Amino acid sequence: MEEKITLTIGKQKNIALIAHDGKKPTLIQWCEDNKEILKKHFLCGTGTTARMISDKTGLPVRGYNSGPLGGDQQIGAKVVEGRIDLIIFFSDPLTAQPHDPDVKALTRIAQVYDIPIALNKASADFMIKSEFMNESYDHDVINFQKNIADRANTL
Repeated sequence: MEEKITLTIGKQKNIALIAHDGKKPTLIQWCEDNKEILKKHFLCGTGTTARMISDKTGLPVRGYNSGPLGGDQQIGAKVVEGRIDLIIFFSDPLTAQPHDPDVKALTRIAQVYDIPIALNKASADFMIKSEFMNESYDHDVINFQKNIADRANTL
């Protein structure tokens, strides 16, 4: 059994949009500035952020719970299910977050599943302007079935 498997991120992306309170206006403006690109993709986000983006830009954004109420974990679960292709997360590094462990778990799961994650406007700009936004992209991830089988045999 192979160590890695190849997954494909389709031409139409499933994009998660998340922002801490102090960064919500920046993310909303970023969505407005990139509306023509974003409207070609499926958008979701944590509760308040999703609602504010929809209200202010007119983009359809499926909302999950707010971050402190489990929204970050819901997005992480969608990554595990293969239902999120990239994450735009405008985090606020200068303000303590009560749900910081959830945020760390989300960034970790994005790394495990090789999902692009932008944590600020500059990285989001680079991501959305990438040639890969308009085409499919193959990426290798850990073969989780092999990993589980190997672990079960060694424990």
